[in-house]
Amino acid sequence: QVQLVESGGGLVQAGGSLRLSCAASGRTFSNYAVGWFRQAPGKEREFVAAINRIGGIARYAESVKGRFTISRDNAKNTVTLQMNSLKPEDTAVYYCAADSKPSTSFSITYYSYEYDYWGQGTQVTVSS
Repeated sequence: QVQLVESGGGLVQAGGSLRLSCAASGRTFSNYAVGWFRQAPGKEREFVAAINRIGGIARYAESVKGRFTISRDNAKNTVTLQMNSLKPEDTAVYYCAADSKPSTSFSITYYSYEYDYWGQGTQVTVSS
């Protein structure tokens, strides 16, 4: 089992940047692919970005491609989501999630139901 704690959320003006971190504790972190999801009020949770368990392969939602960057440091058990050029529509609670069963070292999934562990979320608010 792994525990995930997100941090770095806050209030920022449109065009600004935030850096979210996901700190993991528990089992070997490098066994898990990690994703970021977000949920805005009244909307379903949606995929934002994900990275494979050993790093080096990332996938992004079209809405954030070119603005967000996901990375990981397995030695420090952390995954980071750098968010630039933020827009009001990026406002949401952001969740870090871990997939304990990636089929290969290169696998990434977009589907929230395939992630076993979730953090508590961190609020990101972008003002116009």
